[in-house]
Amino acid sequence: MSGFGPGDPFLADCPGRLTVELIADKWTVVVLAGLSRGPVRHGELIELIGGISRKVLTQTLRRLEAHGLVRRHAYAEVPPRVEYELTPLGASLTGPIHVLTEWARENGDAVLDALDAGPGAVAHRG
Repeated sequence: MSGFGPGDPFLADCPGRLTVELIADKWTVVVLAGLSRGPVRHGELIELIGGISRKVLTQTLRRLEAHGLVRRHAYAEVPPRVEYELTPLGASLTGPIHVLTEWARENGDAVLDALDAGPGAVAHRG
């Protein structure tokens, strides 16, 4: 028995699953964390995050904006200036992201040790 019931966020027909898939994207949590301190420009996010291409950052920001987590503000200036910030909905994820970050900090070495040990070693640790 799977333990899943109707309306469970992991079932295909539940809106929660879309949200989980959005958050589980490789760059979503990192971008949201980068925006958690206030409005940031695209170039500043590139420098802050590291390892993300401009194209992927743009795609991630557009997806987060479409889902109501990020707001894009274009200023009528020369040269043009665009900033991104969390919406109240996006800001509501900062707490869970902080908890996940702390878990990763505390358990990162154990995860790497398990990876180095190989699949058989983890199965026998019980």
